[in-house]
Amino acid sequence: MSTTAADTGNSEALERDARVVHSTHHDVRPGEIAIGVIIGRTTEFFDFFVFAIASVLVFPAFVFPYLDPVEGTLASFALFSLAFFGRPLGTFLFTYIDQNHGRGVKLTIALFLLGGSTMAIALLPSHAQVGAASAWLLGLFRLLQGVALGGAWDGLPSLLALTASKEKRGWYSMIPQIGAPLGLALACALFAYFLALLETADFLRWGWRYPFFVALALNVVALFARLRIVATPEFKRLFDNRELQPSPPFETLFAEWRVILLGAFAPLASFALFHLVAVFPLSYNQLFTTESPVRFLIFEGIGALVCVVAILLSGVLADKVGRRAVLGVSAALIGTFCFAPIMLSFGQFGEALYLLLGFVLLGLSFGQAAGAVNSSFQQKYRYTGAAIVSNSAWFIGAGFAPFVALWLTANLGLWSVGLYLLSGVICTLGALAINREWGQRDQGTSDEPVIAD
Repeated sequence: MSTTAADTGNSEALERDARVVHSTHHDVRPGEIAIGVIIGRTTEFFDFFVFAIASVLVFPAFVFPYLDPVEGTLASFALFSLAFFGRPLGTFLFTYIDQNHGRGVKLTIALFLLGGSTMAIALLPSHAQVGAASAWLLGLFRLLQGVALGGAWDGLPSLLALTASKEKRGWYSMIPQIGAPLGLALACALFAYFLALLETADFLRWGWRYPFFVALALNVVALFARLRIVATPEFKRLFDNRELQPSPPFETLFAEWRVILLGAFAPLASFALFHLVAVFPLSYNQLFTTESPVRFLIFEGIGALVCVVAILLSGVLADKVGRRAVLGVSAALIGTFCFAPIMLSFGQFGEALYLLLGFVLLGLSFGQAAGAVNSSFQQKYRYTGAAIVSNSAWFIGAGFAPFVALWLTANLGLWSVGLYLLSGVICTLGALAINREWGQRDQGTSDEPVIAD
């Protein structure tokens, strides 16, 4: 069954309701698409960071009390990584749903699975209540989060890039990335609030659950914001005209494996830095210092807002000098940042400086990191290929970063974390050097690039 037929036959009522509630006109404007993209990505990353923060502050004592704090946090980070195994599974499963039942049905199922899995974590029983089943349940819910994230690819970033004028391509490329620091800032604010408000015992018993409940409400808002765009005839027309239709995942994988492999390695410097700035420092603060987690979360939330500004700057720079140049220079700058993790051992000033510099570099690189080689895909494979590249890049570059960084710190010291980051820089520079065709297309232009999330 074709996607168009599926859209009409299976998700017509759902999409009609979204149009009635949210539409005041029939045009799909880049500004509206951008709002849908930002809301969707902020929600997804909020779910993501709520789990990451709980992996440091809650799960070691709640799920793994029989382990020492470092081992318990490592075990939590291992479960954290399960979502990155689930994302490719979600891409394959929900591509089938997209092809046979329409984008509206696919997106609705994926977002409710994401919100439901996150809410289920909020109801998680402790190890004291159910023993080892607590860890198994947490792992299952985390895997389902990843499956949902893999299925939540809605094509809005791709549509946003294709409706943007050539001279604004860098600006619109960075818009989907804003959701990451916004989601982090919101997650930090909620956890800091409950940590400051409650005694430690109350926080570990019930206070930590509230940020997970918030995720369900945000997912409902995100669902209608995105269906508002997906449901319009103009959205479907633009997708049809641009040949942005889902292709069979295995066919895409076998036909475009070289581009997928290259695309997975191109953003590794940015994706590795992502977790080494947003997740790992909190674990270091909690395990190796006596500083308050509330203060650190406030610093991190401020750093996330600085990252938003840096992402906006990356869009301006990319339109002036080119996305390839911004990615290459920012990767080289991240290479110089490889010596920075040692600053975390220098007290509050060192932590603040590490977060500030790290978030500035992250914003400049992450703002243009998505879809770096997607213009190399054949048109019929771009929609599904972009999702596979995104999932692969997150899996290789970010999925295990918190675990690896903490293990290296505990066994070798902070200096070794820089070597891990350096490996990502080498991969990024190598992938950009190999992908000469993208550099040519970015300048002028036989083809238009498509962004992954």
